[in-house]
Amino acid sequence: MRLRAVIFDWRGTLVLTPTFRGWVAEALRRIGRDTGQAAEVIAALDVDRLDAPGVDADAALHRETYYGAFRDAGFDAELADSLYAVESDPAFNPFAVDAGPTLRKLHAAGVRVGVLSDIHFDIRPAFGDLPVDSFVLSFEHGVVKPDPAIFRLALDGLGVAPDEALMVGDRSTHDGAGVEAGLPTLLVPPLRDVDDARLHLVTNLVG
Repeated sequence: MRLRAVIFDWRGTLVLTPTFRGWVAEALRRIGRDTGQAAEVIAALDVDRLDAPGVDADAALHRETYYGAFRDAGFDAELADSLYAVESDPAFNPFAVDAGPTLRKLHAAGVRVGVLSDIHFDIRPAFGDLPVDSFVLSFEHGVVKPDPAIFRLALDGLGVAPDEALMVGDRSTHDGAGVEAGLPTLLVPPLRDVDDARLHLVTNLVG
């Protein structure tokens, strides 16, 4: 059966995931502070705490978790606000060089495009005029990968059956769980540089 839809993960697949150093340096820059302080800020922060279970399933819990960690690290309000603003800024997640062309090729071929992301904010504005038929964002549904339910939501949003779609992601532990929902899955290496071109694999598979 010909594939009728492709579902993409966002961070690490279509866009570059910010590094901790890049995130903190940008937050410092935005408030006019020395970006050389980034290492000191990171050292004071319990970064493991930021990845607490369920944070991407609830926007309020995400904010509470991050601000709690900032507070316990001794950060002032200006720095805390800047850090959270950068973390929640879709523009601080640049697209891979081949992301736009891939989405457009799929659309031109009549293949429906979905985006499925564990995220705490609305990423739709980042896509501009890129053709995406459906977004499933974890904070809007209260469920995150690897729960098969979130993959079924993505399929329903595109109006396709599992064997008519392809899931594309960069993490076996999360995106790879699409197979538990009967969804064929392609895992690509996590995006390390926006010039890394690997999404041609998708159009090759779709035909």
